[in-house]
Amino acid sequence: MDRRIRCDLACATLLAVLALATGNDAAAAGDPRRGAQVFQACTVCHSVKPGEHLTGPSLAHVWNYRAGTAEKFSRYSDALKRADIVWDEATLDKWLSDPAQLVPGTSMTFPRVKESKDRQDVIAYLRAVSEGKAPSAEPRRDGMMMESRKADLKKAPPAGQVVSIGHCGDTYTVKTADGKTNKVWEFNLRFKTDSSKDGPLPGKPVIVGAGMQGDRASVVFAAPAEIGSFIKQTCQ
Repeated sequence: MDRRIRCDLACATLLAVLALATGNDAAAAGDPRRGAQVFQACTVCHSVKPGEHLTGPSLAHVWNYRAGTAEKFSRYSDALKRADIVWDEATLDKWLSDPAQLVPGTSMTFPRVKESKDRQDVIAYLRAVSEGKAPSAEPRRDGMMMESRKADLKKAPPAGQVVSIGHCGDTYTVKTADGKTNKVWEFNLRFKTDSSKDGPLPGKPVIVGAGMQGDRASVVFAAPAEIGSFIKQTCQ
């Protein structure tokens, strides 16, 4: 399951849970404080910090901006880039109701925000964000909140600092700065890049665990060119 699909499913599930958690506290339509709570489901894919792009673009300045124009975000679908849409209350309501109906061919495929009240509150929140008046999201009633910030990989502990990677047969041997050696089946080790300010230092890749059983991991490099030169073919 690719990252976008997982992101869409997570957003849809969390929206349903948050709608139930906040439903009895709903105020008038367009309540930005409640919208901040509902929007927590969307932080899986979107940040409201200026310039912080995740799977989707930052929504820090979405209000009254033309769709597909967030600065330094390059993953828009051609359909959205061609769309002559300015984000306001009406267009955002249509988008949250059914993105594919508003922009056929869009790569944003999450099911939709079904409840009009939820859509209006999220829209009010996004407008407040753009105007610098965003309220803080209160914790949900189960005490949980989503956290969208990425870890700063430059500050990885020794156990995460990769010093060498060897490949032999179907196995990668990953050595880290804490002196440990990890053997990983090649199908379970992913190689990624992160050129953002939170990415690793050049030539200093970081290993990040993933998977429910701890049997999968990702090695994150500062740039694509580092990947091939860092991995050595060796069976020692």
